[in-house]
Amino acid sequence: MSEVERISLSRDELESMKLCDLDDLTQEEAGAKMGVSRGTVQRILSVARKKVVTALAKGKAIVYEE
Repeated sequence: MSEVERISLSRDELESMKLCDLDDLTQEEAGAKMGVSRGTVQRILSVARKKVVTALAKGKAIVYEE
């Protein structure tokens, strides 16, 4: 694993994906739980999903960063 390129995923990125993609909450509902606006959740999700797809498509490791 030491030679595999890593992509870091922040707590907010992971939480937004969990709430919206796993728990099936709307972005508005996720924003209320996270204490941010729907627009902020949308921006966080966009970045997080791109990171995950990049890691999967290019064989990179996803690393959780707190």
